[in-house]
Amino acid sequence: MTTSTTSVAPFRIDIPHSALDDLRSRLDRARLPTALPGDDWSTGVPVSYLAELVRYWRNEYDWRAAEAKINALPQFTTEIDGQRIWFLHFRSRHENATPLLLTHGWPGSVLEFVGLAPLLTDPADPEDAFHLVVPALPGFGFSGPTSEGGWTTDRIARTWVELMTRLGYERFGTHGGDLGADVSPEVGRVAPDRVIGVHTNGGPGPYPVVQDDNDLAGLTDLELRRVAAVQEFMTEQSGYYTIQATRPQTLAYGLVDSPVGQLAWIIEKFREWTWPREALPEEVVSKEWLITNVMLYWLTGTAGSAAYVGYAQAGDGGWGEAKPNSGVPTAAIVFAGDVGVRRFSETENTIVRWVDVDDGGHFAALEQPDRLAADMREFFRSLTSTRVRPAKTAGRR
Repeated sequence: MTTSTTSVAPFRIDIPHSALDDLRSRLDRARLPTALPGDDWSTGVPVSYLAELVRYWRNEYDWRAAEAKINALPQFTTEIDGQRIWFLHFRSRHENATPLLLTHGWPGSVLEFVGLAPLLTDPADPEDAFHLVVPALPGFGFSGPTSEGGWTTDRIARTWVELMTRLGYERFGTHGGDLGADVSPEVGRVAPDRVIGVHTNGGPGPYPVVQDDNDLAGLTDLELRRVAAVQEFMTEQSGYYTIQATRPQTLAYGLVDSPVGQLAWIIEKFREWTWPREALPEEVVSKEWLITNVMLYWLTGTAGSAAYVGYAQAGDGGWGEAKPNSGVPTAAIVFAGDVGVRRFSETENTIVRWVDVDDGGHFAALEQPDRLAADMREFFRSLTSTRVRPAKTAGRR
């Protein structure tokens, strides 16, 4: 890996007024499509629903207030392998806390972990405390755009290891969901001597895609439902995946030019992947958070690079060739809206803990922060004998 600089610098968001004026003008002039018959979620985001969300965005949402909240967080940037990496760094008041690397996915952001942070940095038992490093994936938000290709999970994992080195963390744990659930085990593969344990929500890959009836033998009813859910996803919901994995540049023209298009592209997944599926997104996650998350994509113009980095990874991310088992202890908590099956995950990971939950969705840190934090604490507590804490203080707030 070629590294041009090792400096870590504080970061502050300061969006110019002209960008906000431009957004307001585009929202004022938005041309919504004619509603398709039924105007329901079966064909995508209903026009009646999105029109109201656009109205909220234009008339009630306050980016400056959201910007101030983000700027109150400990933000930093550094350049690794020619790419700017924007990250949050929450240090516990307990100096001997365990370093933990958290990785988000698409269409989320580092903001998924903000509410989770105090549960992990300041728990009732100091032995359960963590120092949190939360980088934005290359190509996402202020870690974007990307200037070159090749950002597979392996390359991202090596970048994350370098980031932890710069922050003085020799030994650390990892956690992630969505694409983060692919990156986190990969960190263990590229640096097995440094990763204490890997924790995921939704389960690490490979995903439960069956080839024949032998793959179904011995599965529980719950696991069979998850296999069926994957099959339903591939036939009914994977259109976005195919477009992003094959033609992210063409898609980007529409998303970086139309805030309404960007909103619809992202909000559909929050409706499909939060739990219960029938609930509106803002019944699970606040409208303010949903729009702020979209703003990170809109203001940075990173719809294309996020799509490219997140999904255009031939043979990577759990759908391609089998990966070696790192031997690093790995845990998964699988909420109702996700599809992990232990038997499949065990082909590539050393699973030592597996918890199935009958509610909750794909965005666990947002939807079930208390339960997620408790599971993470319990898993890493079981690895106490291997925990080695940092001595350096680079990047401290």
